[in-house]
Amino acid sequence: MKDLIRSLHPLERKVIPNLKNNITLKELAESSNLQEVEAMRALQWLENKKVLSSKQNITEEISLSDLGTKYLKKGLPERRLLEQIKDKPLQIREIKLDKGEINIALGELKKKAAIQLGKEISITDQGKKILDKESLEEKFLKSLPKILKDLSDEEKHAYEALKKRRDLIITKSLKERKIKLTDLGKDLCKEKIDLDLIESLTPQILKDNIWKSKDFRSYDVKINVPQIYGGRRQPYMESLTKMKHKLVQLGFEEMVGPLIETEFFNFDVLFQPQNHPARTMTDTYHLKKPVHGKLPDELVVNRVKLAHEEGGQTLSKGWGYKWSPEIAMQLMPRAHTTALSARTMAKGVKVPCRYFAIGRCYRPDVLDATHLIEFNQMEGFVADESISFKTLLGILKQFAIEVAGAEEVRFYPDYYPFTEPSVQISAKHPTLGWVELGGAGIFRPEVTNPLNIDVPVMAWGFGIDRLIMFKLGIKDIRYLFSQDLKWLRQPRMV
Repeated sequence: MKDLIRSLHPLERKVIPNLKNNITLKELAESSNLQEVEAMRALQWLENKKVLSSKQNITEEISLSDLGTKYLKKGLPERRLLEQIKDKPLQIREIKLDKGEINIALGELKKKAAIQLGKEISITDQGKKILDKESLEEKFLKSLPKILKDLSDEEKHAYEALKKRRDLIITKSLKERKIKLTDLGKDLCKEKIDLDLIESLTPQILKDNIWKSKDFRSYDVKINVPQIYGGRRQPYMESLTKMKHKLVQLGFEEMVGPLIETEFFNFDVLFQPQNHPARTMTDTYHLKKPVHGKLPDELVVNRVKLAHEEGGQTLSKGWGYKWSPEIAMQLMPRAHTTALSARTMAKGVKVPCRYFAIGRCYRPDVLDATHLIEFNQMEGFVADESISFKTLLGILKQFAIEVAGAEEVRFYPDYYPFTEPSVQISAKHPTLGWVELGGAGIFRPEVTNPLNIDVPVMAWGFGIDRLIMFKLGIKDIRYLFSQDLKWLRQPRMV
């Protein structure tokens, strides 16, 4: 018992002197001079300590609405109508009731055969009897509030009749918690619990050595307390940040660039012909205004032009068409972050080098569990004399396993205008099955030669949103932007 008393919280000490069987939470809070939430917390702690048990009872209470209170003072519309016609019949326009009240009164009185309708409205003998005494409904309204389960048969009849009339009465659920003391609780209530204990340690207590002559209150570390949700990053944004940190730690340098890009960097530098289907409005967005942007250094533009038309200084024959600078100048929201790789290489890079970017891309698409119109891509390239296609496959597999948490990975041969050989990487999702994560390959000479790069360059573009889907274990890519607080608050390792 002594250990129990020493563990009591100040709120528990306040309620214990007022505890008794069948006391309600409201009564306990009032007698203990506490707020209901404080009394409730103390009861939960005492229940955990087997001092008491509590049970919540829900009862239905019937009370007057604002309109019901008004009619209780003035009288129900049907009574007021009978009062007006008891001495002589009246036409409807002569009745002094609101328009809505007239319709209600006529309907109620007609059901009870209390009036006779014609050119004028007159009272019947039945109506005079009704007028002489209080109706069940009127008696019931005067008796409110009442508990539904305690109604007599007559009151139930009146209640059902009034329920059909809108806005007269309100039925609401009342939650009442009653307390029952255990044998331990009964014994505890007989004990002296007002001990002089140290609740918390302060500098003054240490300075004055008060702690030497007093006991400390013991703390129950198993007790249930309200959960506190601290501030934290949104899981999707947190994943992006951690992915950037990991790539920087691996020695990659981050690339940055504009969201609105020219077709030159989005397509032309990457040796994608100007008549390619991916450059049409069904596969990419274009700006209405302004329509055109600026091209870079003329030397780079001419070398890209020659690569398209005749292969430039490579063994390629190019695409064999007349390249148009007007098309290359067209502005668009970038369709892939490979445009950032194109910009970076065009500025000049010092070999060996490794670069990455995580950026927003935009493509017309059908929204579903694995596709978004606006999404993030993780782009990267490595330029080094010693790399090969085998090196690329190893890096891609490492990304899928370490970054996405994928357990099974597959490679498929693929085609991209700017890489050869090219590969697609897919990983197995527990719900969605095999999901494409991205594409990769070795940049073609038609891409690297015009940019004065003469060593192998391996590049990849991952749909990072899909990577994070794997990492967070979600089934729908749109849930990355969810406002579900329960999901957002969940602790997770990303």
